[in-house]
Amino acid sequence: MYGLFKPRVLGSWRVPARGPVILAVNHSHNVDGPMVMGVAPRPTHFLIKKEAFIGPLGSFLGAIGQVEVDRSVADRTAITRALGVLEQGGVLGIFPEGTRGEGDFASLRAGLAYFAVRSGAPIVPVAVLGSTDRRGRLIKQLPPLRSRVDVVFGDPFEAGDGSGRRTRKALDEATVRIQERLSAHLENARRLTGR
Repeated sequence: MYGLFKPRVLGSWRVPARGPVILAVNHSHNVDGPMVMGVAPRPTHFLIKKEAFIGPLGSFLGAIGQVEVDRSVADRTAITRALGVLEQGGVLGIFPEGTRGEGDFASLRAGLAYFAVRSGAPIVPVAVLGSTDRRGRLIKQLPPLRSRVDVVFGDPFEAGDGSGRRTRKALDEATVRIQERLSAHLENARRLTGR
């Protein structure tokens, strides 16, 4: 990432040095995941849609430990692998909106709350800003080469309410708390970076 773009990384020291962690990343461009993987202080295993696992790219993603997920069903294999990453003290990257969009954390899917409450892993909000500012001249699907992309890591927080409950109601309440924290982080990241 540092060879192609000019990432400015803020707050990476907030990612706990050891133990399970979930990075909750906004998602507005294809480059957001690879950017976070390239600048995060720890190796990160992202949940990535199965459609990306084709040909050589699929082999590469599997080889670097990314988790293939079928978004059309409750993918038990992906859930088990993702929980395994956390059980082994690893870092799991999730796009909580489920798909690329405005990247504003406006509508979260329940997966992030499930993994956070089930594993007890803290969530670190991550805002990627600038990846959609302009289109590249040579490769329209990427930001211009050597353009600045800001990656802002926030303070870790617990998603659960401390009760240990994993009911549907507890997950819904956790999702609301998570959305508030992620939205506040995004607003702070925009203020911090001037974007």
